[in-house]
Amino acid sequence: MSGAAKLDRRVQFQRFTLVDDGFGMTEVWADHGSPVSALRTDVSDMEKATAGSIEASLLSRFVVRSTGFTRDLDPKDRLTQGGLTWNILGIKEAKDGRHRFLEITARARTDG
Repeated sequence: MSGAAKLDRRVQFQRFTLVDDGFGMTEVWADHGSPVSALRTDVSDMEKATAGSIEASLLSRFVVRSTGFTRDLDPKDRLTQGGLTWNILGIKEAKDGRHRFLEITARARTDG
């Protein structure tokens, strides 16, 4: 990856947090930090039949700048981008090395 010009998408990370709903504490997904610039590369799409219905999904890789915030992310978090919610499968240092960028592999359901 050469430079930030390719980081042409905005992603919002989310984290599972506890909130008081008036009846007690409940777990909900909440935005975590500010939106981050990213490069999205679609890797594969698939459909599978499960219990009489078809599930469609998209596997993509997101490259983001390596910062204190992004290095704190893990597969328990998720992200939203392009109207889809993406479950994070893994996070690693991007190919260019030098701790400049991270590559996040994530999957989203595309069948609504």
